[in-house]
Amino acid sequence: MDTSLEGRVAFITGAGQGQGRSHAIRLAEAGADIIAIDICEQIKTATHTMAGPDDLAETARLVTDLGRRVLTRVVDVRDRSSVIEAAEAGAAEFGRIDIVVANAGICPLGPDVATPAFLDTISVDLVGVVNTVDAVFPHLRSGASIVCTGSMAALLASLTDNPAAGPGAAGYANAKRGVTRFVHDAALQFAPLGIRVNAVHPGNIDTAMLQNEAMYKIFRPDLPNPTREDAEPAFGVSHRLPVNTIAPRDVSEAVLFLASDASRYITGQQLKVDAGALLADTTSGAPA
Repeated sequence: MDTSLEGRVAFITGAGQGQGRSHAIRLAEAGADIIAIDICEQIKTATHTMAGPDDLAETARLVTDLGRRVLTRVVDVRDRSSVIEAAEAGAAEFGRIDIVVANAGICPLGPDVATPAFLDTISVDLVGVVNTVDAVFPHLRSGASIVCTGSMAALLASLTDNPAAGPGAAGYANAKRGVTRFVHDAALQFAPLGIRVNAVHPGNIDTAMLQNEAMYKIFRPDLPNPTREDAEPAFGVSHRLPVNTIAPRDVSEAVLFLASDASRYITGQQLKVDAGALLADTTSGAPA
């Protein structure tokens, strides 16, 4: 199985920490040069810690330590013009863009989160994906691969009407369902050009988006101030395989597969990296 990315360039959003950083490192290990972008500030409604400038710089250091080139830009994916500028800068620097990983996302949680969190989350997690693909698309050629980050929440009905989870969770579920539909329809449109579009749908991934007080309270509502240790077993209840959380690296392996020639005839797929969490679900809204 050929997963070499030698000579290729990947454009990755949300690259300052978590899954985005993991994807940047894994694709660099496979030989890709990296365009890494992140907002590098805290969105007010987000209940988890977001990356800062030092985090994005650390991602760049880790990529260069692997012997690959990297270009970083501080970009808010909600601002299409800024994403376009980053894509143009990356194409000018490296001469090409072959891979898009539209990964940036937020997940505000809790009943006390303000209603604008619903719109903030959709703007980042869905509109940001569309903005990213739109910005990079003029630089893509036949053989290019687009990978969008969804979530197991995209394929569940339980988050949209849950007062305890709040408007941010409803926005998250709405956005991730939108990503599934966008991937399916974009794959149809881009196939004649030889450009593939797929999604990865992670389960409970061990990142700052999961490991925070707001998330602990959602998973352990029976406790007034649950800790990480309290929540860990509850995270695992969602999974069918015996694991509480999934490492970002495991999602990155799926992203590498979808970015590489090993999946050259795979497009429009909704690849679940969820430890079997969705096996028993019958409410999936994913396109066929």
